[in-house]
Amino acid sequence: MRLTSEKRLDGGVLEREFTLGEIPGILWTPGSAAAPVPLILLGHPGGLAKMYPRLAARARHCAADGFAAATIELPGSGDRPRDPAAEQARADLRRALQAGEPVGAEIIDALILPLVEKSVPEWQAALDALLALPGIAGPVGYSGGVISIGVRLAVVEPRIVAAGLFAGSFVPAAIVEQARQVTIPLHVLLQWDDEGNDRQAALDLFDAFGSKEKSLHANMGGHIGVPAYAGEDAARFFARHLG
Repeated sequence: MRLTSEKRLDGGVLEREFTLGEIPGILWTPGSAAAPVPLILLGHPGGLAKMYPRLAARARHCAADGFAAATIELPGSGDRPRDPAAEQARADLRRALQAGEPVGAEIIDALILPLVEKSVPEWQAALDALLALPGIAGPVGYSGGVISIGVRLAVVEPRIVAAGLFAGSFVPAAIVEQARQVTIPLHVLLQWDDEGNDRQAALDLFDAFGSKEKSLHANMGGHIGVPAYAGEDAARFFARHLG
């Protein structure tokens, strides 16, 4: 990991950009802490520059609760090299949506499964590097999407002890099966009228999770209509399991 820049945000939050090999990322830490703090990994759908305002807002909330937060760019997003197969899958998805046709399993698998296979080891490598920094310690949480990435991380990464997952992306059948192996506490956020989300698929995924502690928080509204108080619920969830 190579730190490339740093600046102070409101409330004294320290924001540091870094690269992990060729992967860009951002780390936010509280302005002052008497002891090493827990870490929350912030998932997103890709494009750090576009997602930055929302990620920084989420990170500020984490810091206010005494947590560090970090994120990395997804494969094929931002300035990272494009994958022709992924680009084709996105084009196929757009065509299906524009035509009002059902999105078939082949398109979903081609779009999501390679992304999961590539990105999860990168998240784990980032976690190795982040936990080696002074001032950051476990436990670790995962918050956000792409939900399939969160599911895989919850299965394979023992350092993640709780996850707040954002429903709202297509989920391959193979990921639904893996969800049965998830046992950590889960807080799942669902926008009931999400125009790009198959509500029943999201409910089926929630039902598949093997966790004894799992809660589904459904709010009326579209994909970007998440109410402000939803963040407060998530903060209480992470305070219970990371604090």
